[in-house]
Amino acid sequence: MPVADSVTVRNTVAYAVEQAESAAREEQQQVSLHLVAVASTRAVDPDAQSELGQAKDLLDRIEVWLDEDLGADPPSNLDVELGVIGADRYLFSPGDYADVILAYADEHSIDRVVLDPEFNPGGTAPMLRPLEVELVRGDIEVETAPVERPARSTALARAATLPKYLTIFGASYLFYLLLSSYKPLDFLTGAITATIVTALLAPIAFSRQPSLTRVPGQLARMAIYVPYLLKEIAVANLEIAYVVLHPSLPIDPEMVELEAAIWGDGPVTTLANSITLTPGTLTVSVSEQAFDIHSLTGSAREDLFDGGLERAVRFVFYGREAAAIPSPRERGQGDDDGTIESDIGDPEVADDD
Repeated sequence: MPVADSVTVRNTVAYAVEQAESAAREEQQQVSLHLVAVASTRAVDPDAQSELGQAKDLLDRIEVWLDEDLGADPPSNLDVELGVIGADRYLFSPGDYADVILAYADEHSIDRVVLDPEFNPGGTAPMLRPLEVELVRGDIEVETAPVERPARSTALARAATLPKYLTIFGASYLFYLLLSSYKPLDFLTGAITATIVTALLAPIAFSRQPSLTRVPGQLARMAIYVPYLLKEIAVANLEIAYVVLHPSLPIDPEMVELEAAIWGDGPVTTLANSITLTPGTLTVSVSEQAFDIHSLTGSAREDLFDGGLERAVRFVFYGREAAAIPSPRERGQGDDDGTIESDIGDPEVADDD
């Protein structure tokens, strides 16, 4: 059973223990129950150790639950194993998580997987197949635990904290000053405007708490990134100008999908906007880390999958070590399988794809 901290994990663990204990007592054969936390590798993410620590804390809690559920006289032929898997690789989609779970199941001769109904790794993007479907690829029984989901609150507001207020105020105030003439009145009106923006947006901004200790470094790296982006925009403008002025108009438009090795609202938004600002590529939609991108020329697609912009965005938000992550092309993207079927361009080319 793969586990994650959810509102139904306690009941799911109880169900899995009940099923395993019943099988051990009835079948009189050795039964193994594996409860594993699947943790994606994010060695360059400052929160990586925190993520692994949370997984281990959850497993510690599960150990207590196991003692409660099995009681003082557990079956002698029931083995229970706890552990963290998937911490040696980068996991993006439910398919990646399924690969890790199926490999573990094959290694330990597991023939049944029980899923927490709230266990949903890889996000909820509609273009991604759910984990249950991905697991069917293996020769294994997949069952979602029949536990009741609690009612969900539809309230939009999230907790507003001091880091959120300071981050929103600082960003709003700086943006206002960039558009001002730096007169004394501008500093006063900027502060008033930033205060209003902060009061309205702080309760609903950020899916995660901003870290004031990392923001200065990110801003410094952003100052390096901006000239790089301007250079990329200038080069792409020259390439598109050549295409437009060429008598044969050598365009080759295609829709492609990019699965970026980035995470978090800020990095995803930055990369999406950077791709759009660079002539020749346009971000059409984004779901979690999956980007649907319209590319005008083959060279634009080559640059996209070479991963220059992606690597630069990782540098801004995660630091220098993030550049070590393989580029999209090195991760197996950029071939014909990454093309999204569309009616754009030459019908004969589309048929060949």
